[in-house]
Amino acid sequence: MWSWLYLNLLLTPAFAGKMKIVDEPNTFGLNNAILAQGSRLQPRVTPSPVSGPAHLHHLAGKCFSLIESMYKYEFCPFHNVTQHEQSFRWNAYSGILGIWQQWEMVNNSFTGMWMSEGDACASRNRQTKVHLTCGVGSRLATVSEPSTCVYHLTFETPLVCHPHSLLVYPTLSEPLQKEWDEAEQARYEGLITEQGYNNLLRDIFEDAGLLKSQRVKVKAQLPGLPKTHSSLQECSEDFQKQSEEMERLRTLLTKNNIPFESTGGLQPAPSPPTLSPPTHNNKGETRASWT
Repeated sequence: MWSWLYLNLLLTPAFAGKMKIVDEPNTFGLNNAILAQGSRLQPRVTPSPVSGPAHLHHLAGKCFSLIESMYKYEFCPFHNVTQHEQSFRWNAYSGILGIWQQWEMVNNSFTGMWMSEGDACASRNRQTKVHLTCGVGSRLATVSEPSTCVYHLTFETPLVCHPHSLLVYPTLSEPLQKEWDEAEQARYEGLITEQGYNNLLRDIFEDAGLLKSQRVKVKAQLPGLPKTHSSLQECSEDFQKQSEEMERLRTLLTKNNIPFESTGGLQPAPSPPTLSPPTHNNKGETRASWT
């Protein structure tokens, strides 16, 4: 009955072009609870840990929404940004515009939150920058898409109204503050370049968890470097394995009549020292020597 009435209203000239935007996501498309879990929003990565100014941490776990045109945008600080088409279409769009990754910092101040690694968009993934600005209440104020699949959100909150509320330095631990002080001194004395200073700052921010680390973790032993051991037992076991492998290769070469140099990579294991027979000098003294 309701669907029949709704259809009649749409077909009536008086209501043409005046269809009201629905205030909540539809229950037919990806929001349908009876659909398989695989059909719902699937994040590509997990959000980064909560970081930055401590007074903003209590925003974690909360969400703020804004209806813009036919879409509902939802910003969940330190979690993600999502978009939901406000339509009764069975396949209405719902997607992730970005997942919390890192801060944007300029001149010792936090200027925005980067939400990246969102849903696929052609050859890239959607990403969103959330700009923090002072406001009388916490709310999602504006949404825009300055370039394809890159979104800008403005989030107003009284938590950033104080002039020092977004300073980076006070959020760092004492050791990291000391590293920053030393980097500043080195730059002032001309001991490092501007690029070197910026690299040091990035390392500090990565150690503080404010930026995603770009450092490459080397897990394999680099060629040409001696292998280190954490204990004498580990060293002995490794030596035994290498000795057995050398003996196996030496036997294999000998069996196939393949000559090899003892000064090369396969060196025969040294023989234990032996005591040579005693000798007599012209003074009648007896001497023994090790060979």
